[in-house]
Amino acid sequence: MPRPTSKTELLADCRQEFDALEKFVETLPAAQLTEPGAIGDWSVKDVLAHLYEWHQMFFRWYETSLRGETPAVPAEGYKWNELPALNQAIYEHYRDYLLDDVVSSLRASHQKTVGLIEELDEEILFKRGLYPWMNKNYLAAYLASNTGSHYRWARTEMRKALRKKGAI
Repeated sequence: MPRPTSKTELLADCRQEFDALEKFVETLPAAQLTEPGAIGDWSVKDVLAHLYEWHQMFFRWYETSLRGETPAVPAEGYKWNELPALNQAIYEHYRDYLLDDVVSSLRASHQKTVGLIEELDEEILFKRGLYPWMNKNYLAAYLASNTGSHYRWARTEMRKALRKKGAI
């Protein structure tokens, strides 16, 4: 799907893709949710934790900006060209978390994200360079990347890997 160009499109994509992700995960046997191989060495739980942490990073960026400060983007000690290392650090941080905790955290975080999108004016969501760290991007682009687009990536990649493994 192309990037959303309105608040309505952003919300619809965010909700639809999260629902599709949840429905996909619900079709999997419980034991498979914590087995490696959903994406590389990651389990389904690890992928969901990855999505959760990217929500948290977005909120850190946004809340830091609201205080008039410049956030570390994408994260403290990492540059955009170091995403594989950042994603590995996220995996290592969350790998021992319980599945139920990851799922409930992701759901709550998704709802918080939807709530933020609902409360922000469309003008704010689509104003280029609203904060210095955004360069010429707009807030909705970061939200789309951390919601609908990211959910779609996770579901698609997990489906491919699990089919290849013969697990679905």
